[in-house]
Amino acid sequence: MFVIKWIAANDRVRSALCWLGACYIRLVFATGRWQVVRGDIPARFWDEGRPFILAFWHGRLLLMPYCWRSSAAMNMLISHHRDGELIAKTIGHFDLGTVRGSSGKSGAGALRQMVRTLKAGDHVGITPDGPRGPRMRANAGAVTVARLAGVPIIPATFATSRRKVLGSWDRFVIAKPFARGVFVWGYPLDVAPDADGAALETARAELETRLNAVTEEADRLVGQTTIAPAPPASLVADSAPSPSTQ
Repeated sequence: MFVIKWIAANDRVRSALCWLGACYIRLVFATGRWQVVRGDIPARFWDEGRPFILAFWHGRLLLMPYCWRSSAAMNMLISHHRDGELIAKTIGHFDLGTVRGSSGKSGAGALRQMVRTLKAGDHVGITPDGPRGPRMRANAGAVTVARLAGVPIIPATFATSRRKVLGSWDRFVIAKPFARGVFVWGYPLDVAPDADGAALETARAELETRLNAVTEEADRLVGQTTIAPAPPASLVADSAPSPSTQ
């Protein structure tokens, strides 16, 4: 615990750890053999300059910077939590921007900032099960932002043939070097601008289904067993429309 607090309080140590993390991500990608499934879907939006929300599970964060076209501006929603700070510094090495917020008191401000970002023509990335879960169960944040901004949500994920799955709440996947890897994109999910509470819940459930489907597909393509979502009963009853992720 002392070591964790010391790291959290030392900006130089945090910066060094994030730089090492970025180097590891680059190593994994550079030594891997990669396939992209349905990459024409985001390419069409990028080519036409149309913004969208990228959605992926929190446990599949590690290699997601490499699913993205570098010329397209991206801003990831990152929490103010200590872990969120490390993630923000790490993805900064890949020229990805951030929107800071969570399901707490800063959630409404983060929602407004994401809507402004999307309406300005840039893209936003959200992990719908972050920052604290339940694992692979979508909260209402992404579909709320999609409704307000008038943009679709496109689910995506990665998987590799060599990996370490952590015992964290999200079963975070650490890809290993010299592996066979795949990025899998799903089909766009549109949310009507006049969607009421029932329609938003339908969209939320559909996003969850599509994200779990592409995750299962990706794992199958590289010969891995898919990590199971948390039981539905563990969903928080008041899963707020405030978006959240780490």
